[in-house]
Amino acid sequence: MDLSAINPVLLIASLMVAATPLLLAAIGELVVEKAGVLNLGVEGMMIIGAICGFAIAVESSSPLLGLIAAMIGGAVLSLLFAFLTQVALANQVASGLALTLFGLGLSALMGQSYVGVKPPAMAKLDLPILSDLPIIGPILFSHDPVLYFGIGLTAAIWALLKFSRIGLILRAVGENAEAAHALGYHVVRVRIMAILFGGACAGLGGAYISLIRVPQWTEGMTAGIGWIALALVVFASWKPWRVLLGAYLFGGINVLQLNLQAAGIAIPVEYLAMSPYLITILVLVIMSADKSRAPASLGKIFHASQ
Repeated sequence: MDLSAINPVLLIASLMVAATPLLLAAIGELVVEKAGVLNLGVEGMMIIGAICGFAIAVESSSPLLGLIAAMIGGAVLSLLFAFLTQVALANQVASGLALTLFGLGLSALMGQSYVGVKPPAMAKLDLPILSDLPIIGPILFSHDPVLYFGIGLTAAIWALLKFSRIGLILRAVGENAEAAHALGYHVVRVRIMAILFGGACAGLGGAYISLIRVPQWTEGMTAGIGWIALALVVFASWKPWRVLLGAYLFGGINVLQLNLQAAGIAIPVEYLAMSPYLITILVLVIMSADKSRAPASLGKIFHASQ
C-alpha cells in the first residue's frame, strides 16, 4: 500500500468532475419535486442524454452540439412522462419506473454502433494567470465549462426559488395545487415546464459522463447516478445548496475509493465500490435531521375539475 501516490490536488479537482453529473441531475429533479411531481425516471433520462450527446458529438465532431442534443433527448423523454402523469393522469411512481426501464433499453439499442468509438474532446476553460496559480489553479480554474455551469445553475435555482415570482408560483403549485389553481395559476402547465427542465438537466448530466468524465459509450454507464440524485434531493431537504454539498460529498468519496484501489489498500474492492453510496446516504440522513417538510402535493395527481 502506497498512500503517497495519491495527489490531494488532483483528488480534489477530480471530485468536482465526479460530482457534476449528479449535481445536474439532482438540481433538475429538485425543481420537478418543488412543483409537486415525483419523477423516478431520472436514470432513464440520464442514459438517454448520454447516448444522444455521445452520438451527436461523434457525428458532428462538436461536443457542444452533443451537450445540446443530450438536453433535448432528456427533455423529449421527460415529455413522455409529463403526458402520462399530467394529461393521462397515470400514477407518477409507476410512470417514472417505466421511463427508466424504457430509457435503459432504448439507449442500449441506440448505442450498439458506438461502442469503442472515441468522442471529440471538450476543451477546458483555462483562465489566464488564475489557472497557473499553485494548488488553487488546478482545483478551481482548470475545468470544463459544464462544471462551472452546474455550480452557476445551483445558485440560479436557489435565487429563483427564494426571490422570484416564478419560484413563488412553483412552490405554490408544489405545496397546494388546488389553491394555486383557484388563484388562477395553470398548474399542469407549470408542472410540465418543470418536468421538461428536469429532463434537460438529467440529459446534460448523462452526456457529461459519456463525453467528459468517461469519454466513451458503455451500456448502462450511468451506473445508478440517477437513483442517487433522487435520494440526494430528499435527504438535502429540497434545498439547492445542500444538493451541491451532497453531490460533492459523493464525488469525493467516489474518487477517493478509486485512488485507494490504485494505492493497493488491503480492503476488498467490493467494499470500496459500495462505500460512496453508503456514506453519502448516511451523511445526508444526518443532514436532513432538521425535519424539513417535503412539498405537500408531491406525488399527488391533480385535475383541474377537482
